[in-house]
Amino acid sequence: MAARATSSGTISFGLVSIPIKVFPASSSRTVRFSMLHAKDKSRLKQTFVCRACDETVERSDTVKGFEYARDQYVVLDDEELKAIEKQSDRSIEIEEFVPIAKVDPIFFEKSNLLGPDKGGAKAYRLLREAMIEAGKVAIGRFNQRGRQQLVLLRPTDEGLVMHGLYYADEVRSFDDIELGDDIEVKESELALAHQLIDQLSQTKFEPARYEDDYRRQVLEAVDQKVAGQEIVVAPTAEPREQIIDLVAALKKSLAESGGKARTAKKPARKAAKSKGGSKGGSKSGAGAKKKTSAAGGRIKAVK
Repeated sequence: MAARATSSGTISFGLVSIPIKVFPASSSRTVRFSMLHAKDKSRLKQTFVCRACDETVERSDTVKGFEYARDQYVVLDDEELKAIEKQSDRSIEIEEFVPIAKVDPIFFEKSNLLGPDKGGAKAYRLLREAMIEAGKVAIGRFNQRGRQQLVLLRPTDEGLVMHGLYYADEVRSFDDIELGDDIEVKESELALAHQLIDQLSQTKFEPARYEDDYRRQVLEAVDQKVAGQEIVVAPTAEPREQIIDLVAALKKSLAESGGKARTAKKPARKAAKSKGGSKGGSKSGAGAKKKTSAAGGRIKAVK
């Protein structure tokens, strides 16, 4: 089933304007539960209750207020908010090009796929190939719903990916985090840590190797209850031994990971095979086949 665009717009840099369509890059499969009335298992609806008078308030009787001090609000009506809003022409205005290696992933918020709209295929391809050759990504602003979203456009072998970015004042610094005392790391400890990293290292990230165990177990439990079966609770895992000695912990980790590292790829192939046989599995496998990475500030395709 072909992906459906959530919106359309344009990419503009200089005097060039490229019509594009925006597609969601991912779809959450997190298990979600509905809130039900315990007595009759009917679904509940959300209501607003005033804290001051304890009355139920209809949505039409609500206004938007900003809390500027504790329990102190200033109200902005729709007209006042509309005067503040920016143009909502869904344009992506590129402001600069930078190496991908210079962008900290902590700024990444969400992702969308961009495809060319009618008449924009050649300009779209030109921009993508030029960015790959230059080893750069684009930083710009996406104007939609009256607001400006800071975005990054990243070229891949297939097309352009748009990543929403947090603004600088939305990202926390390690200055706010307690990191403990300045402790010296011994060479022997560092050597053991390197050895453990080497044992657990892979040549590339393969998303298909990983599965959401919680979601799988919840869905299995749901199927059992629908079929009228009793849910069997798995035995609680033994608590992990707390090893205070760092060197002893590293050595034990090396001993335990040795077997796992040698057999890691066997279950990965089985998982990929079973997934490919399920509905929609082959499509997701194809989507994960090609990615881009940055090496020395240069974007290159990784097969």
